[in-house]
Amino acid sequence: MGTRGYDRAITVFSPDGHLFQVDYALEAVKQGSTVIGICGQTAVVLAAEKKSMAQLKEDRTMRKIFLLDKHIIMTFAGLTADARIIIDRARLECQCHKLMSDDPVSVEYISRHIANIKHRYTQSNGRRPFGFSALIGGFDYDGTPHLYQTDPSGVYIEWRATSIGKNAETVKEYLEQNYSEDTLQEDISAIKLSIKALLEVVRGRNLEVAVIAQGQPLRILDADEISAYLAVIEREKEEETEGNVQNA
Repeated sequence: MGTRGYDRAITVFSPDGHLFQVDYALEAVKQGSTVIGICGQTAVVLAAEKKSMAQLKEDRTMRKIFLLDKHIIMTFAGLTADARIIIDRARLECQCHKLMSDDPVSVEYISRHIANIKHRYTQSNGRRPFGFSALIGGFDYDGTPHLYQTDPSGVYIEWRATSIGKNAETVKEYLEQNYSEDTLQEDISAIKLSIKALLEVVRGRNLEVAVIAQGQPLRILDADEISAYLAVIEREKEEETEGNVQNA
């Protein structure tokens, strides 16, 4: 079987151990909008770049951040249609788990459930992998915050802070340099860090930011709140620049 055969068959490994269809799905993720997840001590923040939207489109139908259960949120990079299917399945699993066990799902449980669905779509012919990666954040019933990432291959990993989508590596470098558990004791610190990280690769103010805290409902920042954070960040940059000039 030539290279084209490895290309077409989802269940056939190439000589160097790759499933090409999974690699193509990961490429779809890299072309998606940049999204960020940050797990603070009191809140989990998800932030996403919103693509420019036609004037007559309804804004509420172009969301990048979704509620899976009252204590778990998700965002994604990649194919929106694929993500919508998984979001519906995850919401159903959250409700079924609550009905059967009388306990809400943990963040790891629903992340593993999503990863298992994705993995099944890499194991048989007549299917293709889901073309998106997801960031899933929230609180367990004991109050512990978590942030997980799932990939098209079916892998799931826990992070303190990460990014997926276009320019994700640049954002990860920024997060590695600026993330500190000591400074993320308040919601505001996590929100500011997520916006600053997005501004490393996003031009303009077309951002979507959501915050979930223990025992509190999902809060999606409106345009005025985001503008206020942007103003504070700009002012801090100006003060830092002035300080560097004075010390030079």
